[in-house]
Amino acid sequence: MSKHFDLIVLGGGSAGFAAAIRGAEAKKRVALVEAGTMGGTCVNVGCVPSKTLIAAARVRDGAAHPAFMGLGVEAGPLAWTDVLGQKTALVDELRQAKYADVLAAYPIIEWLAGHGVVTGVDPVSVSVDGTPITAPALVVATGAAPWAPPVPGLADTPYWTSTDALAADRLPDHLIVLGGSAVGLEIGQMYHRMNVEVTVLEALGRMVPAEDPDVSAGLSEALSAEGLSVLSGVQVDRVSFGAGQFTVAARVRGRSRTFSGDGLLVATGRRPNTAGFGLEQVGVALDSRGAIQVDEHLASSVPSIYAAGDVTGHAMFVYVAASEGTLAAGNALRLDTAREDLKAVPRVTFTDPQVASVGMTEEEAERRGIACDCRVLPMSYVPRALANRDTRGLVKLVVEQKTERILGVHVLAPEAGEMIVAGVMAVRYDMTLTDLTSLYFPYLTAGEGLKLAVLTFHKDVSKLSCCAG
Repeated sequence: MSKHFDLIVLGGGSAGFAAAIRGAEAKKRVALVEAGTMGGTCVNVGCVPSKTLIAAARVRDGAAHPAFMGLGVEAGPLAWTDVLGQKTALVDELRQAKYADVLAAYPIIEWLAGHGVVTGVDPVSVSVDGTPITAPALVVATGAAPWAPPVPGLADTPYWTSTDALAADRLPDHLIVLGGSAVGLEIGQMYHRMNVEVTVLEALGRMVPAEDPDVSAGLSEALSAEGLSVLSGVQVDRVSFGAGQFTVAARVRGRSRTFSGDGLLVATGRRPNTAGFGLEQVGVALDSRGAIQVDEHLASSVPSIYAAGDVTGHAMFVYVAASEGTLAAGNALRLDTAREDLKAVPRVTFTDPQVASVGMTEEEAERRGIACDCRVLPMSYVPRALANRDTRGLVKLVVEQKTERILGVHVLAPEAGEMIVAGVMAVRYDMTLTDLTSLYFPYLTAGEGLKLAVLTFHKDVSKLSCCAG
């Protein structure tokens, strides 16, 4: 006999937990189904482990290359297993605090450990390792997984995914990275700062190709100056492995090149996890990459099935996933009729310097036929950067000419992720240059760089006194 719930959620990560909590807050009985580790990608194999290892690498790099005179600091011996152990302890701690303990606070949510397969839709029927459950509605939040391109020979090699790279018990001598977007560059730089030679190969014309070209160029320059080899316009023809070495045969902007190393990280994107859940069999429409096609309410092609998080193919960020989980559950339970708004979703690449952006790039504004004006402020004009003795980076604003409305904010700076918050609000609420100049930005903060960038539209900031007046 089937066990009945008010809502079934497939997936125990950020989107799934948010969906389950939304149901529980409305006093609805929720089944939360997960075959893997509680917490999903972010806490286990994504954001948390990568960012803590990146932070560790930055500390080591700062000791090896101090920006200040007279300190007498240096990078000592590296105990990689100790670094990994501290990372694992943090992951375990946050999984317990943010997932297991949270689940315990909502006894109306029932955790079902097992693989769920959808077998019917009216009502929704799911078999969890053979045990049937039913509910009027389902939220699919099964996430995404690393994807490797169909390069000849690659599948026959022991390459790393990002998951492997964040748990590897050894440091290679030379790591080759396929993919020059956020994951490849973040992990590549982290390994480089742990005394590993790193070569990054990107198929498109520049690093972080989704970002503004000025930002991309600045980041490539910074990484190259640090000692990473970053190559764009690379067509990989074949990968092989033998005698402990990977060999990558490629063409770099038309010229044949061969790269060899004892480590290979494939960071060429992620694909939604939709296979094996019975979704297509019950009529759920998927796109060419396997993502569930949803409308603005996050409803799928089947009225009783909604989707949230990476499985939708939307911006694959944990904060988007959590927001979508809440929205999808509210709509699936007929508690709300909310629409998703992705107008002002920020993205951050946690390299050093970081990349952070929100809204339109200059290229996107031009494609949309919007007459825009752009300004680029080097971080050397920001007093905080001067005080830190680190002036790498820039702030770029994309502004509509007629209204001076801020369309996009793009930052390359060591603290870009913190700086972008004000930009998110500016884009979300259609703020103008005047709106921002009327605000107080604390002196000697990195955030003041945004106000200085705004002032460049009407003033010569080299002729200003302190405090962006």
